[in-house]
Amino acid sequence: MDDATPIAETAALADASALPQAELDRLTDALIDKLKTVYDPEIPVDIYELGLIYKVDVSDDRDVVVDMTLTAPGCPVAGEMPDWVRDAVMSIEGLRSCTVNLTFDPPWDQSRMSDEARLQLNMF
Repeated sequence: MDDATPIAETAALADASALPQAELDRLTDALIDKLKTVYDPEIPVDIYELGLIYKVDVSDDRDVVVDMTLTAPGCPVAGEMPDWVRDAVMSIEGLRSCTVNLTFDPPWDQSRMSDEARLQLNMF
């Protein structure tokens, strides 16, 4: 994804954070890596590249809040996916907590997918 990704925004907030820039960079990289381990079971692309992650906030106390969506409100894993995301994020050493908020505003559409996701799905 480009530099306007939700995770990149976390690093951009470094000036307002008590966390050192190096720690924010480490957490940003770790968050992206872990979010890329979670897949929508109906689409063979990870949720990060699909554009399902809308926002990630990391507090000075290392509490993480993830705002995400699903490809459709009736997704069969709607009840499970937030737990998968929480488990993936909490596998990062040094984090205190993770809250995952599911939202459908704005609704997801294919324009949110990265070029990598489009390539994996042969959508070019």
